[in-house]
Amino acid sequence: MARFGNLVISDMKLRTKIVLGSILSLLLVGPFLIPVNSSGTQDNVAAANAQFGDRSKFVTVLDHDVHYLTAGDSNSDRLILLLHGFGANVSTWDAVLEELGAAGFVVAYDRAAFGFSERPESWSGTNPYSSEGQLEVIQALFDKFGAGKEVVILGHSAGGNLAAAFAAKHPDQVDQLVLLDPAIFTSGGTPDWLTWIYDIPQLNHVGPALVSSIATSGLDLLDRSYFDKSLVTDELKAKYTAPLKIKGWEKAFWNFNKAPRTTGIEKNLAALSMPTLVITGDKDEVVATADSVRLAGELPNAQLVVIENCGHLPNEEKPQEFLTAVAAFLFANQ
Repeated sequence: MARFGNLVISDMKLRTKIVLGSILSLLLVGPFLIPVNSSGTQDNVAAANAQFGDRSKFVTVLDHDVHYLTAGDSNSDRLILLLHGFGANVSTWDAVLEELGAAGFVVAYDRAAFGFSERPESWSGTNPYSSEGQLEVIQALFDKFGAGKEVVILGHSAGGNLAAAFAAKHPDQVDQLVLLDPAIFTSGGTPDWLTWIYDIPQLNHVGPALVSSIATSGLDLLDRSYFDKSLVTDELKAKYTAPLKIKGWEKAFWNFNKAPRTTGIEKNLAALSMPTLVITGDKDEVVATADSVRLAGELPNAQLVVIENCGHLPNEEKPQEFLTAVAAFLFANQ
């Protein structure tokens, strides 16, 4: 009987090993069996041309073609560089782009993983999806368009974080800074020390599928960004979702999520000594209005404008109030 019992125990141990081995194999191999395909069908140039026609332009930086629009006179003695926020693209400036062109030569570009810029899957130098890479893109755009000009950099939300980080790193290159609902005290994303987890092969394979939910959650964020919900029309949604027609957008967004994006600008505000305008909506639910008020108070040379009955996108929801604030700031600091 004892021998029979030992056989039963041995058999149970064997079955347990088989089960555990099967589970381990499934965990290790299973993700690779999941097909990960893009819902996009167009290349970025075709998608850009469909959206903007011959207004679309491209410049090659960090092994990828950066999409941009311009307004105003290229011979102006002032360059105004526009950086959009998370999930947006250059169409966020539609209501204000031409009017800003009256104050200088305006360049609005699509940050890596967003809009109609090329979505590289490999690169030879700095990762274009990282904050370091994005700062290099800004420098390249300054070099191309800003030579001999007064330079204004205007960044919205996460783009405001990058704009401030560049200005702090190169204060001699930025004459004026405009921060629109800037995500400086409340920046999202995975901490840089944890991004290694995304390179686990199994997770890296299924990652693009995991982040594809931005197609729907991004519209939720857009709705939260407006105080007046009636302005979130089908036409507006179409502008925000147009880049999802680009093949490989999911992989690019995964690469963006993997990339280190911390700038540390919240610890280096004293470096922003240039005249700075902070604009916020009084009903901002994405970057709290109080954060923008706090930022303006901590910067050494800042003005604050709070736009009433406005959410996270004053440039879209209250364009005239936005333009009035920017114009007053720019011409007061000539």
